[in-house]
Amino acid sequence: MGAIVGWRWGFAKALLHQNEFSECVDMPDGESFDLIVIGAGPGGEMGALRTAILGKRVAVVEKEAEPGGASVNTGTVPSKTLRETALALSGLRSRDLYGVDLSIRRGATVDDFLHHERQVRQSEHSRIRGLFEKFGVTVFHGRGEFADPHTVTVHQPDGTTRTLHGENILIATGSVPIRPAEIPFDHNRIHDSDELLNIHELPRSIAVIGAGVIGCEYACMFAALGVETYLIDGREKLLPQLDAEISASLAKAMRALGVQLVLGRAVERFPPPSDGDIELTLSGGTPVHVHHVLFCAGRMCRTPDLKPELAGVQLAEKNRVPVNEHFQTNVPHIYAVGDVIGFPALASTSAEQGRAAAIHMFDNRHPEYAVAQVLPAGIYTIPELSCAGATEDELKAKGVEYAVGRAEYAEVARGKIIGDGSGFLKLLFDKQTRKLLGVHVIGEHATEVVHIGVMAMMTEAGVDLFLRTCFNYPTLGELYKLAALRADFFGLS
Repeated sequence: MGAIVGWRWGFAKALLHQNEFSECVDMPDGESFDLIVIGAGPGGEMGALRTAILGKRVAVVEKEAEPGGASVNTGTVPSKTLRETALALSGLRSRDLYGVDLSIRRGATVDDFLHHERQVRQSEHSRIRGLFEKFGVTVFHGRGEFADPHTVTVHQPDGTTRTLHGENILIATGSVPIRPAEIPFDHNRIHDSDELLNIHELPRSIAVIGAGVIGCEYACMFAALGVETYLIDGREKLLPQLDAEISASLAKAMRALGVQLVLGRAVERFPPPSDGDIELTLSGGTPVHVHHVLFCAGRMCRTPDLKPELAGVQLAEKNRVPVNEHFQTNVPHIYAVGDVIGFPALASTSAEQGRAAAIHMFDNRHPEYAVAQVLPAGIYTIPELSCAGATEDELKAKGVEYAVGRAEYAEVARGKIIGDGSGFLKLLFDKQTRKLLGVHVIGEHATEVVHIGVMAMMTEAGVDLFLRTCFNYPTLGELYKLAALRADFFGLS
């Protein structure tokens, strides 16, 4: 327990400020460690820290100049910070509260757009560096690859190499945007989701190709800033993995925000001009002319760069690493977590997997090694949304009799206070056991509101828990009691 308390204290207190990612330069070549972690993203960070807390010798190998992986440097943290900046600069929240347009978007520059994002990113770099320092994690800056099942070669920026030996090895190298050869990414106005953060101008108009989570999030951000925005995808439905009602509500909200949804059409070609707008030719539709293009058609793993064959590690389709329930690869002392193992590939789940892998390596008698069975997903569109558990379509496919409880943000005082008139909470209960099977939220703070439902599902609770609970007033938590009362097995819906 003391170790866990110390770990939490470290997250709050470690604020070591440095100008660059720490390197180990004074240790002998061939140094041995209990664990070598390749990749300093959420999975690698948590795996390294949890192992160090157990008193083990840990090395982290990271090829980028700063720790944090895509989560901190190009993905989760930057995109969510940009979303908040877009909401602030656009005045969207203020309009509903005050009835006036407080927007400054017409004069907004790229520096305005990215300033807060860069500050948050730098703060996260300092946090991670501080934690590694506090708990004695040795960091090697360079590209790691296997030399044999227990040896990692680090190719350092200065052209030299180092050799590390590990009793255990954790692969946590994440993923990168897919960049098809036919897409002219060398053009200064055609971007992937990583490179987008380096833009030097706010686009007059933009086409986002690919309506996955990343594409939808960025489309909302640009539309909120007054940029003419097209979201193009060959699928007919927006984010089909969502509950159908949530998906439809999001599509309606995005259109109201100004996003022009172009669904069911594929981009056939878009030769980049030397100047002027880019023309996108669509299947079965008129061309779209835009200033910039953002290509968001998935991510891929670069696990072959690790030379896994030299360690005997097998890869699956799309270069993913197959693992068992303990995150072990086919080589038992080599583990893998995060994007490299596939779904759900979220920062939160990657961190949990890193923790669980470390516990299994060195303290598998400890009950905390397992990853939670209920994992929430958050999507930071405008409005944001979050869900956990089953959708209506999934319950219908399984033949489960279920009850639906629904409550609108506009029906509780807090919803009126924050000016959200369209958000709602949807709960799905088992009609026989009354247990909660699914929770789906769209609206302000949805990614926070969902956690009440997640905890109920983790404890196998249901409608009676919400009916007995006293929620603060005014809060969005009250939505749970109202939705429970509305569940259709009470006949009050």
